[in-house]
Amino acid sequence: MEYQSYQLSNGFRLIHKPDNSAVSYCGIVINTGSRDEYEHEHGMAHFIEHMLFKGTAKRRSAHIINRLEHVGGELNAFTSKEETVVYAAVLNEYFFRAMELLADITLNSIYPQKEIDKEVEIILDEIQSYNDSPSELIYDDFEEMLFSHHNIGHNILGNPELLKKFNTSDSDKFVKRQYRPEEMVFFSMGNISFKQIVRKAETYFQNITNSNEKLRRTAPESYQPSRAHIAKNTHQVHFMLGNRAYDMYHPDRMGLYLLNNILGGPGMNSLLNLSLREKHGLVYNVESSYQPFTDTGMWTVYFGCDPENANRCEQLVYKELQKLRDFPISESNLKKYKLQLMGQMTISSEQKENLALSLGKSFLRYNKVDSMNEIRTHIENLTAEKLQAIAREIFDPEKLTILKYE
Repeated sequence: MEYQSYQLSNGFRLIHKPDNSAVSYCGIVINTGSRDEYEHEHGMAHFIEHMLFKGTAKRRSAHIINRLEHVGGELNAFTSKEETVVYAAVLNEYFFRAMELLADITLNSIYPQKEIDKEVEIILDEIQSYNDSPSELIYDDFEEMLFSHHNIGHNILGNPELLKKFNTSDSDKFVKRQYRPEEMVFFSMGNISFKQIVRKAETYFQNITNSNEKLRRTAPESYQPSRAHIAKNTHQVHFMLGNRAYDMYHPDRMGLYLLNNILGGPGMNSLLNLSLREKHGLVYNVESSYQPFTDTGMWTVYFGCDPENANRCEQLVYKELQKLRDFPISESNLKKYKLQLMGQMTISSEQKENLALSLGKSFLRYNKVDSMNEIRTHIENLTAEKLQAIAREIFDPEKLTILKYE
C-alpha cells in the first residue's frame, strides 16, 4: 500500500493514501475509549462522541449536520474500548470542507448543557434497546467477567445513573485530558494533494491545547476463569465462552486470527458452523471472534439455541476446540484456510471506507501500514504446528470463562 505521512511539531500525525476515485474519505482517530474513563465518567467517551455533533464555538447542531449532507456527503462516528473515530465521505471537491468540519467538531465543541440533557435521554434509550437484545448484551456481561475489576471490561454505553450527572464541565475536562495531539491521527484517501492536506493540518491541528496529564493505561491483572448462569425471560439459551488472548503487538496475533477464522469466522465453512448448524441443525448463529487491545486481548465463542439443545451444542463446541488442540491441521486444509483468509482480507480492502478506517487505526497503533503482500507473507509463514500451539494455549478448557443466559 502506497501512502504518504507527516507529523506536526506537536505530535499530531497525518496519513494519506492516493486514490483516483471521485469520492474521498477522511477522518480523525483518537487513542481514547471507554477504558480511559475514570470511575465517575463511565460512558463519557461514547457520550462525547455524540456531543461532537451538537455544537461548536461557531456552529450549531443543524449547521454541523447540513455542512456535508447538503453536498451529498456523509458524516459519522463511533467509539470502542480504546478509540474514538470521527470520519466523513465526500466528493473530492468538498474534501477540505470535510477536513475543516472534522477539525472543528473534534477540537472546538462547546457541550451546551441543554444539548447534554437531550443527548443523555437518547443514550438512555440506546441502552434500553441494547438491553432488549440478549445476543448483544451477553458480550458486555462476558467482558465484565473476563476483565473483572478492570475498566476495559466496562460496557461502552455507560452507566445510566452516571450519565444523568454529566455536565459541560465534565465533558470539557475529559476532552482536554484525552484528546491530545500525539494521540491523534488524521487519515485520508482520495485524489487530493497531500501537500495541501499538510498545509491545512498546520492551520487546524497545530495549536491543540490540553492538560499536562498523560494517557495512562494499566494492563488487566492476572486472569481467573469463572462461570455464570443468568436467568433471562428469552426464547433461546444464549451461550458464550472465551479466554484472554494476545494483544495487538504479540507475534502470534496473526496466527490466532487465522485459527479463529478456521474455527468460527464469517465463512459458512467454519468448523463450528459446519458442526452445529449444517450437520446437526441446532443453531441459526454460531461464531467465534478475536479482539486484540493494546495490552491484552479477548477470544470468544457465541451461539444461541433452543433450551433443549444447549448442552449438546456446548459439547460440540468443546469437541471442535479439542480437535484443534490435539491434532495439527493437514497441509492441504491449511493451504485452503490461508487462501480463504487472504481472499477475505483482499475483498475487505476493496471496500474503501473500511480501507480508510484501517489506514488510520494502523497508523495510530503501529506508525506504519503493512502492505497486502506483507500480510500475505505473515499468513503464508504460519505452520500447522504453530497453530496447534496457539490452540493449546488459548483453547485450554481450564482457562475458559463461561456465561449462559437461560
